[in-house]
Amino acid sequence: MPLFLRWLLELGPTNPIAVRLVASGSRRARHHYIRIAYLGVMIIVLLWALLIRAGGDELTLQQLAAAGSNSFQLVAFLQIALICILAPVFMAGAIAQEADPKTWDILLTTPLRAGQIVLGNLLGRLFFILALLFSSLPLFAVMQYFGGVPGSTVLASYAVAAGAALLVGSIAIALSVSRLVGKRAVFAFYVAVVSYLAITLAIDRVFGAGGVTYLTGLNPFLALMALLDPSGYPCAPPGTYPAPAGWFLEHPVATWCVLSMALSIVLVLASSITVRIGGIAGAGGLIGRDGSSRGARQSDPNDPTARRDGQHEAHRGPKEVWRNPIAWREAASINATFWRSAMRWSFIALGVLWALLVIYLYHNGTWTATVFRQVMVATIVGQLVVITLVAINMSATSVSREREDGTLDLLLTTPITAGQYLSGKLKGMIAWLLPLLCVPIATAGLGGLYALAGGFGQTGGAAVTVPIVNTAAAFGGGPANPPAVIDIPVILPEAGLVMALVAVPFVALCVILGMQWSLRSKGTLASVTATVALVGVIAGVVGLCAWQAAADLATLGPVVGGLSPIAAAHAVIAPESAMAATVVRAGGGGLASARISLLLGAAIAAGLHIVIVYAIHASMTRSFDFTVRKLAGAK
Repeated sequence: MPLFLRWLLELGPTNPIAVRLVASGSRRARHHYIRIAYLGVMIIVLLWALLIRAGGDELTLQQLAAAGSNSFQLVAFLQIALICILAPVFMAGAIAQEADPKTWDILLTTPLRAGQIVLGNLLGRLFFILALLFSSLPLFAVMQYFGGVPGSTVLASYAVAAGAALLVGSIAIALSVSRLVGKRAVFAFYVAVVSYLAITLAIDRVFGAGGVTYLTGLNPFLALMALLDPSGYPCAPPGTYPAPAGWFLEHPVATWCVLSMALSIVLVLASSITVRIGGIAGAGGLIGRDGSSRGARQSDPNDPTARRDGQHEAHRGPKEVWRNPIAWREAASINATFWRSAMRWSFIALGVLWALLVIYLYHNGTWTATVFRQVMVATIVGQLVVITLVAINMSATSVSREREDGTLDLLLTTPITAGQYLSGKLKGMIAWLLPLLCVPIATAGLGGLYALAGGFGQTGGAAVTVPIVNTAAAFGGGPANPPAVIDIPVILPEAGLVMALVAVPFVALCVILGMQWSLRSKGTLASVTATVALVGVIAGVVGLCAWQAAADLATLGPVVGGLSPIAAAHAVIAPESAMAATVVRAGGGGLASARISLLLGAAIAAGLHIVIVYAIHASMTRSFDFTVRKLAGAK
C-alpha cells in the first residue's frame, strides 16, 4: 500500500479513535432510538405534507409537481433543524471528555499523532450525524417521482446540512482540546448554537430588504431559504457586486458551504497544534502541571489572618427559610454567585427595555406594522426558547448533579420525605424562573396595552386593515354585502394574559420532565441530552399541529392553537394569518370568535399542563426510593 494512502487511512477510516467511537456508539440503544425517531419524524412530516398539499381526487401534473416542491421545502427545513438540534447532542461527549483530565493523560501517552487524536474524535462522533443525514436520502429520492424538485437542489440541501454538522462538530472538538471548559459547558455550547441561529435569522428577516443579505451565507437556514425560494428570497444577479460582497449576495449557498468547511479546517488545525501542549490552557500558562490554576490563592501557613480550624471562625446568623427547606435551598443556591444574579436581572431589565423600544419605534413611525409584528414575534419566541433551555438545564441537572457530588446521599439521611424533596425542587426552580417568564409576558402585555389604548393617538389606531376572503361567494354578492375588510389590532389586547396562561405551565412541564430524567440518569450529561430531545420532540409535534390547526380550522382551530406557546404568540400578534380560517374567511366567526377560542385554548392548555405535572410528580414520588437505590453509587 502506498505510504501516502496509508497515512490518509490512519487519519480517517482506520483511525483507532474513530473506530472505537463508531463501534461503541453503534451498540448503544440510545443512538438506535435516536435514528428511529429521526426517520420516523421525517416520514410522518413528509406524509402529512403530501396529504395536505396534494389532497384531492384528481391532480394535474403541474399541481402534483407544486405539491412535491412544497413538501420538499418543509422536509428540507425540518432536516436542517433536526441536524442542528442533534449535532450538539452527539458532540457533547467530546466537550465532557475534558472534565476528566486522566483521559487526556492516557491518550497523550499513545503513539498517535496529534492529527489522529483530533480527527479521530471528530470523525468518530460526526459519523453518527452524517449517518442520520443521509439515512433520509431515500425519502428525497422518492419525491423525485412527483417532480418539481431538481436533483441538484436535493444535493445542495444535503451540502448545507453537512456543512452545519461539520462546523458544529469542529467547534465541539476545539472546545474539548482547549481544556478550558468542562461538563457544564455542554449546555452553554448548545445555547450558543441555538442563539446564533435565532439571532442571525431574526436580524435578516427584520432588517433585510426581502432578499439575500450578508447574513445569508452565515446561517444554514437562510442559505437553504435562498436555495429553495429564489423568487421570494432572491439573490443578487451575477456580476452585480465585486468579490467578496458578490460571494455573499450572489452565491450564498456556496458561500455557506465554503465558509463552514474553511472554518472547520482552521479549528481542526489549531486543535492539532495545541493538543499535545495542553490546549489553549496549556499554551497560555493558565493551568499548572498539577491541574490547579496558577492564579489560585495558596494559603500561607505564616499568615496570622489565615483561618485555622476552630480559630477566628466567623459567626453567621441563622437564615429564615421557606416552609419547604428544599424549595428555599434550590431557589437560593441558583443565585449563589454575583454573576448568576447579575445575568438574571440583566436579562429581565434588557428584555423590558427592548419591549419599550420596539413599541416606541413603531409609535414614531420608524417601523411599519409588519416590521413591528415580526420583531415582536421574534422577541417573544426567542425569550421563550432561552427560558425553556435554562429551565431544562436547571431541572435536568438538579438530581443527577447531587448524585454525582454525594449531596443526595446526605439529604436522604434527613427526615425529608421523597414528596418534600421533589416538590421542593419543583417549587424552587419555578420560583426562580418566574421573574424570567415575566419578560415575554410583559413584552406581550405592553404591546396589548398599547393596542388597547389605540396607539395613544397614532394614525390608524395601532391596527391593520385586511380583506375578508370569499365575501361575495358567501353572501351572494350585491350592495347589501358587509364590508370586505376588517380592522385588526397590531397585537391583541389580551396578549399578556394568553402568554401567561400558556408559558408558565409549559415551563413547569419542562422542569418536571427534566427532573424525571435527572432522577433516572446516572450523570448530568445524559439527563440534559435526553430532556432536550424529549422536550424538542413534544414541543415540535404539538407546535406543528397547533400552528396548522389554528390557521385551517374555523373556531376550533384557535382552541388547538393555544396548546403551544409559539403558536399562541403568533396568534396574538398576527391573528389574520395565524387564525385565518376564523378571522378573515367569510363565515368563519370573525375576530371576536377567534379571540374567545384562543383564550379558551390557553386555559385548557394550562389545565392540561398542570395535570401532567402533578401526574409525573406523583409517579416520581412513588418510584423515588427504588430509583435512588438502583442508581446508588453511580457517577
